[in-house]
Amino acid sequence: MKKKTNNYLNRNFKKERSKDPLTKKERSKRMSKIKSRGTKFEADFIAVLKKRTRKKFKLNAKEIKGKPDIVFMRNKVCVFLDSDFWHGWQFPRWKHLLKNDFWADKINRNRKRDLKVKRCLTKQGWTVVRIWEHEIKKDVNQSIEKIIGALE
Repeated sequence: MKKKTNNYLNRNFKKERSKDPLTKKERSKRMSKIKSRGTKFEADFIAVLKKRTRKKFKLNAKEIKGKPDIVFMRNKVCVFLDSDFWHGWQFPRWKHLLKNDFWADKINRNRKRDLKVKRCLTKQGWTVVRIWEHEIKKDVNQSIEKIIGALE
């Protein structure tokens, strides 16, 4: 019998926290291999974006607060491609599943920082577009349209 889930990603948010099967050292080594930029979902999205728009954009602009993934300088549009885990999509629903409080604190800090960056950039006249990883996987064209709409 299949477990019933309430979301299209087939994740069961009702299960309880279990002990981490990896040692602290093994977990640290594994987590250190996760890239912060140039991920597959970002690369695939950027390839589609290049085909759909003729406008010039910059990737991972260090000179702009928050280092947006995609920046349209002329239009003052910043695009952040947020991974569901690291940026805490629906975090209150699944934070109880994390192996320890370190990760819950980390994701909470990321969410607060994201909000602070958005407020700061908006005050400076930028249009901020945040696109979640699951939105891109579900319908990349709709995500591209979100950006094109911000550019107009």
